[in-house]
Amino acid sequence: MSERMSRASNLAWNQASVPEPSIDMDALRNALVERGPFPFFIVPRFVRAEALDAIRTDFPQIRHPGSFPLSTLDCGRAFATFMDDIQSPEMTRAVGEKLGMDLTASPTMVTVRGISRAADGKIHTDSRTKLVTALIYMNDSWESPRGRLRLVRSATDLNDVIAEVPPEQGTLLVFRNDPNAWHGFEPFSGPRRVIQLNWVTDASVVKREQARHRLSAFFKRLGKH
Repeated sequence: MSERMSRASNLAWNQASVPEPSIDMDALRNALVERGPFPFFIVPRFVRAEALDAIRTDFPQIRHPGSFPLSTLDCGRAFATFMDDIQSPEMTRAVGEKLGMDLTASPTMVTVRGISRAADGKIHTDSRTKLVTALIYMNDSWESPRGRLRLVRSATDLNDVIAEVPPEQGTLLVFRNDPNAWHGFEPFSGPRRVIQLNWVTDASVVKREQARHRLSAFFKRLGKH
């Protein structure tokens, strides 16, 4: 049910060693779930420390703002293994158990960001076709007060904070996409690496979202020339 890349056409394999597993499933299972005003949990250093360097080296080269479907990106072996790990049945079962949901029949969809622009970060909720959102941050230590995702209580006040997540060091945030799952961040311009993994309602959502992101990415690239 997971979105898969065609390794022959989409992956530029390198020789970096790939520590396995790349993620800490025990840390995920032991994370505290906050239940109000919507269920969420945070796992610092969800990406294992010994895997971080290889994954960062193999991270797709993204030079434009916006979200890019995983299937459109070139990456290395360590990053590809990481993508397999986060879309595994084990990950799906664990997230579903934490949130009290059965996600086993729900397809997954991955998009990747590498650059943030000043217009990003406005408070929003995700599409209702997305059942669960997981964000994994792949930046080094984050010193800026901007660019830190905030879960908030309304669509109008970014300072009415439930939780703030520094976008660094393999931190994982997972939340159930309830109608009041508001989130956003103070505008930040520059490199900001984040992977978004969603469990969605059905396979047609994956196809539609991939097509939308591809078209958006095309025009963003076109605008740079």
